[in-house]
Amino acid sequence: MSENNYLLATQYYPCKQQIQLDDIVLLHGWGSNSQSWQPLIPALQNIANIITIDLPGFGASPEVPEFTVDVVVDLIAAQLPKKCVLIGWSLGGMLAVQIAARYPQRVSRLITLTANAKFVASRDYETAMPLAVNRQFNKGFAADPHATLKLFAGLTVQGDINERSLLKQIRTLPVAENINANWLQALELLTRSDNREAFANLVQPGLHLLAEKDSLVPVAAVKSLSELNARQQVQSISGASHALHWSQPDLVAEHIKNFLLPPLLDKKQVAHSFSRAAVTYDSVAGLQRTVGDSLLKKINQNSQAEVVIDLGCGTGYFTPQLQSQFPQALIVGVDLAEGMLHFAREQHDGQKNWLCSDAEKLPFADQSVDLIYSNFALQWCSNLLRLFAELKRILKPGGELIFTTLGPATLHELKSAWQQVDDRIHVNQFHERDELLKDLQQQGFAQVEFEHNPAVMEFESLSDLTRSLKALGAQNVNRGRATGLTGRKTVQAFKQAYENFRRNNLLPATYDVFYVKAKKL
Repeated sequence: MSENNYLLATQYYPCKQQIQLDDIVLLHGWGSNSQSWQPLIPALQNIANIITIDLPGFGASPEVPEFTVDVVVDLIAAQLPKKCVLIGWSLGGMLAVQIAARYPQRVSRLITLTANAKFVASRDYETAMPLAVNRQFNKGFAADPHATLKLFAGLTVQGDINERSLLKQIRTLPVAENINANWLQALELLTRSDNREAFANLVQPGLHLLAEKDSLVPVAAVKSLSELNARQQVQSISGASHALHWSQPDLVAEHIKNFLLPPLLDKKQVAHSFSRAAVTYDSVAGLQRTVGDSLLKKINQNSQAEVVIDLGCGTGYFTPQLQSQFPQALIVGVDLAEGMLHFAREQHDGQKNWLCSDAEKLPFADQSVDLIYSNFALQWCSNLLRLFAELKRILKPGGELIFTTLGPATLHELKSAWQQVDDRIHVNQFHERDELLKDLQQQGFAQVEFEHNPAVMEFESLSDLTRSLKALGAQNVNRGRATGLTGRKTVQAFKQAYENFRRNNLLPATYDVFYVKAKKL
């Protein structure tokens, strides 16, 4: 078969931003076409060019004599860019794994949505669809395709938290006008498919999202896939059905962006900056002390916590206070900056448990911690989903997370003044309230309490403000920040722009303080 005789239908969506990743190629699932990607495409256009491909015999693509793995994979590969990010849903995800395994030089990263290593269960792989169910569905489609497609639409949203509204949306897609032999052949391919070897040998980074309420791919496959290849990221999304990117498009897009984009914050630079500031931090940390004291008062006074973490303990100011509040508990001060911990050990002889670790990857056992206290530290974590998943992992059932962090209005005066001078990143970027709360709830935290209490510090001069930030270690550590010396004219223009904020002969610096309390059920 000549590949030129079977060009697959594609559609191109240009990136909306100047900074781009490799082109993203989207492969749809069985019984649909590229229009099924509509909920996700706008968000993905913010990070890359998007190319959708209709599978052979589906959508606008021509029917092929045989819908086999070899034929379909080669046809798709022939139309891929030289290098791409490949994303596949369901059948498209299973084909994407084969493409990534056979053409590793063409696929820089791989993402699958609700795709299993085997679609149909076997004795040596039970976390899949039962064979009897699969056979019944295939026979039904052969006998009455239109009725079975209507049933299939229901199965893709079955169990979803928004099942009824999703079903209405799914059924608006025009997919059944060109049913042909490839549709039944694709079902038979799914019945025979076994991606275990290909998945186990994947060399490129991969993200594989499953859905908690999926009626076609059991969520238990998270464990099976993880065991096949520990280098691949495998996660489940709560409350979602097989039509994952229709169920929760914003969350799916966020997972994809977090996987594809480098962290906004340079963690090594964060640790280095705070380590250097250890000896000066306490002298300028008045606001941090005030906020931390308020946070201590929000801890449940009746708590019987046995293990407490002071996460982002810094110089250890609050660690002994936590020990006083929980005299019988094991209190562990944790910080990313070794310099801060060295200073804390010297200042607090009575505290013996200090640990240098990243909050997003903690060396604590599952369900081993009763309380996590964190004051002005979690804003240095760019991946909230990963952070909250990790904190939930180590908390015991009923354990509490209580923290302060900074919102996006923090130092808005400083940011605004720089924006009038150049387009570089000069101020650390912080998470929105809605994003913070959504990610907490998505990771299973409950009884979430939120308080917004902005604070404004005042300085006689801009140099006093910048010296304070330097003494705190809270300097610009974003990737994309300006490097090297800033010209005299630029600095002067910046100072003049900041002067527009002066009130009562003082320059303000806003700290957008969030107080958050949540419980693991």
